[in-house]
Amino acid sequence: MGPTLNIAALTRRTGVSADTIRKWEQRYGVLSPTRTAGGQRRYTEHDVARVEWLKARLAQGYRIGEAAALLGPGTVAATSPVDLRRELVDAAERSDVRTLSAVVEHALALDTVEAAFTSVLAPALVEIGELWERGDVTVAQEHLASSTVAAALQRLLADARGSVRGVAVAACAPGERHEIGLMMLSVLLRADGWQVAYLGADTPTAQAVALAEKLGAAVLCFSATMPENAAELERELRDVKTSLKIVVGGRGAGGDDAAEAVRALAA
Repeated sequence: MGPTLNIAALTRRTGVSADTIRKWEQRYGVLSPTRTAGGQRRYTEHDVARVEWLKARLAQGYRIGEAAALLGPGTVAATSPVDLRRELVDAAERSDVRTLSAVVEHALALDTVEAAFTSVLAPALVEIGELWERGDVTVAQEHLASSTVAAALQRLLADARGSVRGVAVAACAPGERHEIGLMMLSVLLRADGWQVAYLGADTPTAQAVALAEKLGAAVLCFSATMPENAAELERELRDVKTSLKIVVGGRGAGGDDAAEAVRALAA
């Protein structure tokens, strides 16, 4: 739809004053209205969606500068998981670094981290992986999308919380290099009140067990996306003598997704 709304109509539609809309335009560049021959602003339905998106973020406690940075310069403010997944996949196909970062932050801002992981980020990465397998995106493009998500997860992991449920140790199985599922689990555990010791990729089994015992961990979580890594982990665990609760997940082990694993541990 073309630019048909004047600023008074935009104010009526969104409940945001004309003065505020002008400030958002001038200071943060979130709207780019066209002008009539007489200099009057004209807005589109996309502008309505962007103003409403900003208004919703302010209601969640964001400052306008933070919300404007999240929104970015795009023409549409995606709000549904389907739209966000589509934007994330499209940005990967275009190698659009800025949009990739913005969409990941949108997903994390719009809902709980569990919903962002299960409805947007994880399925988008699966789709991008399938595109790579078909040759529709390059290895570099797939890595760009994965690293963008991983960077956001690292920031969430750095947000230290008090330990309410106890200590959980999280490690990838020996030989396992894919960390994102384990990182998602660790973020969800931390949000659920666990103190998480994150060990990352390709962790020797005996060393992970020894560290978990030293920390007095309540649970040791292993992730394996590749069946051969899950099989090696199983073999090594047979030789380990420990009273630790050990949870093994990931597609290689036929495990549950991260959100289901957290619910099981919290039970």
